[in-house]
Amino acid sequence: MRSALLAVLLIAAPAVATPRGEDQIAKAIAGRTAGRPITCIEQHNIRSTTIVSETAILYEMRDGAILVNRPPNGTGFLRRDLALITDTHDGDRLCNVDIVRLYDTTTRFDFGSIGLGDFIPYPRPGK
Repeated sequence: MRSALLAVLLIAAPAVATPRGEDQIAKAIAGRTAGRPITCIEQHNIRSTTIVSETAILYEMRDGAILVNRPPNGTGFLRRDLALITDTHDGDRLCNVDIVRLYDTTTRFDFGSIGLGDFIPYPRPGK
């Protein structure tokens, strides 16, 4: 009887899970503290870009900082197997008003586009 009750309690307990994309972001920024949101970044300072499917775009900067950009709309279009094509309006600066086109390199078709949000910086620990 006791084991049956325990089994019922385990089945009835709600599962607490975080979406996979949030787990990937948490792993990338582990040990870092968020800075103030910024509206623009210099493209020549970007070392690499990672799409976190259906969640955000991570920009790793030359100084080791990671900037998280969560577009306000259209994150459902974000897939890690797509390429980003940016249309900037401020020279070499990528800003929260810019549009990012998503390009499927396999089919060679545009997959959609999204507007960027603010960039949340997570500096390297000790910076």
